[in-house]
Amino acid sequence: MNDLHTFGLRVISINGVFYDGRAKCIILPCIDGERAIQANHEEMWVAIYAGIIKIQKPDDTWIECVCGYGSIQVANNRCTVISDTIEKPEDIDLKRAQEALEIAKEKVRQKNSIAEYRLSQAAMARALSRLKAGSKINLH
Repeated sequence: MNDLHTFGLRVISINGVFYDGRAKCIILPCIDGERAIQANHEEMWVAIYAGIIKIQKPDDTWIECVCGYGSIQVANNRCTVISDTIEKPEDIDLKRAQEALEIAKEKVRQKNSIAEYRLSQAAMARALSRLKAGSKINLH
């Protein structure tokens, strides 16, 4: 594989390294939608939100993971993704994710402080991302 079309990618969370190697593309969940990073992308530092990360490996296969909140840094044809949580779709417990979603929905409905409301919204977003990714795997 020609390194001109790839970049160094490292995807990590507090639980360890999810991916460390070359990649053609990574698609990340950001506040304004998905953002794709490819080789020789401009330098930047961006926040990421709970959602699904898609990685295109040099052999053109794709892998996915569910991430929590974090950030990405792109510099010198390298991308580092740091997230509070990263899960493989096949490791997601759909029943537990559905229960977490119901709890978060109930907390959003309650009259709480702005901070509690935002935490509940974040929990809802994470649960929905986990259900979406986990359902794809479990339907096959």
